[in-house]
Amino acid sequence: MARQEVRTSPSTEVARALRRRMTPEETLLWRHLRGKALGVSFRRQEPMGRYVADFVCYERTLVIELDGSQHLNSAADQERDTDMAEHGFETLRFWNSEVRSNLSGVLDRIQQVLESRRNP
Repeated sequence: MARQEVRTSPSTEVARALRRRMTPEETLLWRHLRGKALGVSFRRQEPMGRYVADFVCYERTLVIELDGSQHLNSAADQERDTDMAEHGFETLRFWNSEVRSNLSGVLDRIQQVLESRRNP
Protein backbone atom coordinates (compact mmCIF):
# COMPACT_ATOMS: atom_id res chain seq x y z
CA MET A 1 0.00 0.00 0.00
CA ALA A 2 1.39 3.38 -0.97
CA ARG A 3 1.81 5.95 1.77
CA GLN A 4 -0.56 8.88 1.31
CA GLU A 5 1.11 12.27 1.26
CA VAL A 6 -0.20 14.68 3.87
CA ARG A 7 -0.31 18.27 2.69
CA THR A 8 0.19 21.06 5.18
CA SER A 9 -0.20 24.78 4.77
CA PRO A 10 2.87 27.03 4.65
CA SER A 11 1.92 28.50 8.04
CA THR A 12 1.82 24.99 9.54
CA GLU A 13 5.33 24.33 8.27
CA VAL A 14 6.51 27.67 9.65
CA ALA A 15 4.88 26.88 13.02
CA ARG A 16 6.61 23.48 13.16
CA ALA A 17 9.96 25.11 12.45
CA LEU A 18 9.34 27.74 15.13
CA ARG A 19 8.46 25.03 17.68
CA ARG A 20 11.78 23.32 16.97
CA ARG A 21 13.76 26.50 17.54
CA MET A 22 11.96 28.34 20.31
CA THR A 23 13.92 31.09 22.02
CA PRO A 24 15.14 30.47 25.59
CA GLU A 25 12.46 32.89 26.83
CA GLU A 26 9.71 31.07 24.92
CA THR A 27 10.92 27.76 26.32
CA LEU A 28 10.95 29.18 29.85
CA LEU A 29 7.43 30.58 29.58
CA TRP A 30 6.14 27.43 27.88
CA ARG A 31 7.23 25.40 30.93
CA HIS A 32 4.77 27.49 32.98
CA LEU A 33 1.89 27.47 30.46
CA ARG A 34 1.79 23.87 29.29
CA GLY A 35 -0.41 21.17 30.76
CA LYS A 36 -3.05 23.61 32.03
CA ALA A 37 -0.60 24.97 34.59
CA LEU A 38 -2.66 28.18 34.75
CA GLY A 39 -5.98 26.34 34.59
CA VAL A 40 -6.46 26.59 30.82
CA SER A 41 -4.86 25.05 27.75
CA PHE A 42 -2.31 26.92 25.68
CA ARG A 43 -0.85 26.02 22.32
CA ARG A 44 2.59 27.16 21.26
CA GLN A 45 3.64 28.50 17.87
CA GLU A 46 0.06 28.22 16.65
CA PRO A 47 -0.94 29.18 13.08
CA MET A 48 -3.70 31.79 13.21
CA GLY A 49 -4.70 33.09 9.80
CA ARG A 50 -1.66 34.65 8.21
CA TYR A 51 0.25 34.76 11.51
CA VAL A 52 1.84 32.30 13.90
CA ALA A 53 1.15 33.20 17.54
CA ASP A 54 3.82 32.43 20.13
CA PHE A 55 1.14 31.15 22.53
CA VAL A 56 -2.64 31.06 22.30
CA CYS A 57 -5.44 30.11 24.66
CA TYR A 58 -8.56 29.53 22.59
CA GLU A 59 -10.75 29.09 25.66
CA ARG A 60 -10.08 32.68 26.77
CA THR A 61 -9.25 34.11 23.32
CA LEU A 62 -5.83 35.26 24.49
CA VAL A 63 -2.62 35.50 22.47
CA ILE A 64 0.75 35.95 24.17
CA GLU A 65 3.70 37.29 22.22
CA LEU A 66 7.30 37.53 23.42
CA ASP A 67 9.29 40.28 21.78
CA GLY A 68 12.95 41.08 21.36
CA SER A 69 14.36 44.51 20.61
CA GLN A 70 13.55 44.17 16.88
CA HIS A 71 9.88 44.64 17.83
CA LEU A 72 10.34 48.12 19.33
CA ASN A 73 7.64 50.41 17.87
CA SER A 74 6.80 47.81 15.21
CA ALA A 75 3.99 48.81 12.85
CA ALA A 76 3.70 45.17 11.79
CA ASP A 77 3.03 44.15 15.40
CA GLN A 78 0.35 46.83 15.74
CA GLU A 79 -1.30 45.56 12.55
CA ARG A 80 -1.12 41.99 13.84
CA ASP A 81 -2.64 42.95 17.21
CA THR A 82 -5.45 44.80 15.44
CA ASP A 83 -6.14 41.75 13.26
CA MET A 84 -6.22 39.49 16.33
CA ALA A 85 -8.61 41.91 18.09
CA GLU A 86 -10.91 41.91 15.05
CA HIS A 87 -11.14 38.14 15.52
CA GLY A 88 -11.89 38.49 19.24
CA PHE A 89 -8.40 37.81 20.62
CA GLU A 90 -6.61 40.00 23.12
CA THR A 91 -2.84 40.14 22.66
CA LEU A 92 -0.48 40.40 25.60
CA ARG A 93 3.10 41.35 24.73
CA PHE A 94 6.10 40.88 26.95
CA TRP A 95 9.74 41.71 26.33
CA ASN A 96 12.13 38.76 26.42
CA SER A 97 14.10 40.58 29.12
CA GLU A 98 10.94 40.79 31.24
CA VAL A 99 10.44 37.02 31.04
CA ARG A 100 14.05 36.52 32.14
CA SER A 101 14.04 39.05 34.97
CA ASN A 102 10.44 39.00 36.21
CA LEU A 103 8.83 35.67 35.29
CA SER A 104 6.52 35.72 38.32
CA GLY A 105 5.23 39.18 37.32
CA VAL A 106 4.63 37.97 33.75
CA LEU A 107 2.73 34.93 35.01
CA ASP A 108 0.69 37.10 37.41
CA ARG A 109 -0.29 39.43 34.54
CA ILE A 110 -1.28 36.47 32.34
CA GLN A 111 -3.37 35.03 35.18
CA GLN A 112 -5.11 38.40 35.69
CA VAL A 113 -6.05 38.62 32.03
CA LEU A 114 -7.20 34.98 31.96
CA GLU A 115 -9.48 35.70 34.93
CA SER A 116 -10.87 38.86 33.29
CA ARG A 117 -11.67 36.89 30.12
CA ARG A 118 -13.50 34.09 31.92
CA ASN A 119 -16.86 33.25 30.39
CA PRO A 120 -19.79 34.25 32.66
